[in-house]
Amino acid sequence: MSKNILSTPREDGFRMPGEFEKHEGCWMIWPERTDNWRLGAKPAQAAFIEVAKVISKYEPVTMCVSDKQYNVARELLPSDIRVIEVSSDDAWMRDVGPTFVINDTGDLRAVDWRFNAWGGLLDGLYFPWDKDDKIARKVANVENLDYYKLESFILEGGSIHVDGEGTCIVTEACLLDESRNPDLSKEEIETYLKDYLNVSKIIWLKNGIYLDETNEHVDNIIHYCAPGVVALAWTDDETDPQYDYSKAAYEILSNEMDSKGRCIEVVKLHIPDHVIVTKEEADGVDSVDGTLPRMEGDRQAASYANFYIANGAIILPIFGDEKHDKLAAEILQTVFPDRVIETIYAREIILGGGNIHCITQQQPDRRE
Repeated sequence: MSKNILSTPREDGFRMPGEFEKHEGCWMIWPERTDNWRLGAKPAQAAFIEVAKVISKYEPVTMCVSDKQYNVARELLPSDIRVIEVSSDDAWMRDVGPTFVINDTGDLRAVDWRFNAWGGLLDGLYFPWDKDDKIARKVANVENLDYYKLESFILEGGSIHVDGEGTCIVTEACLLDESRNPDLSKEEIETYLKDYLNVSKIIWLKNGIYLDETNEHVDNIIHYCAPGVVALAWTDDETDPQYDYSKAAYEILSNEMDSKGRCIEVVKLHIPDHVIVTKEEADGVDSVDGTLPRMEGDRQAASYANFYIANGAIILPIFGDEKHDKLAAEILQTVFPDRVIETIYAREIILGGGNIHCITQQQPDRRE
């Protein structure tokens, strides 16, 4: 039976592994809220099914589904994908699910951060969010894992990237935003990260991806590919606001050393041409008070850095941009020569505010 551990992962010798380390499986949540996903969430569900099917070729997938949608999801998903009934407010498992931590003997535990829908009552994206805030603990219970429950510290899984060897990368735009932990200093926030991820070095980028409604999560601008190797969302267009964001991130990463004293290799992934919400897409989303509206002409925060590393594969979002889609796949194949590059057309996911990394959460392999 899982229980709340009152110490910290650092004290107990647990660490968050890098995403490129071996997985026991992957967790996802079924999309259904019609004020975020268009046309009754059916196009988004089709995209989530495709992501789950591709990942399941390489590692087990669990889909969390509400009671209202359980029969629908069970019928549409292949039989080898586990479907369990879990209520949620939306479908962003990366941000609401647990951060898994592991020790040297392969024991696995979970970290249950607090979640406030990316900003709470100040600038959160929906209300209420109480169901999402319970998901990390529910996942721990399903897997019979002990967990560390933080009582008040707000953090989303997409706002951190680790190398598994003591280094964590974050953005100031997100972690220092007044809608997260306004009573804590930068140094106090670092202490939480060091204690609960068991890292010794925090690298702070200034910004993430332009117009990212999560207050610029780090997982949309960079991705740890291996210890000492980071993929960075990039643009050569100096008139694009993203240019300054990415250039500043490149300069910081290129001049920092990680916790092991290594220089960081930065691999540039040029962003796709702008993904702009069409009138048809905007009109297909229900308008509800308390939820961020989807408007015609809105530029989406599309990035190839928002991929998922599975056992033996990279699950890469593409956007119908022939030049940059192909280039991103080619570059990542050189970075991951031993993994298959699996591309998935992900427009329906980005229209909801995130992408493939945002809708997945890896569970490390405890058997190593």
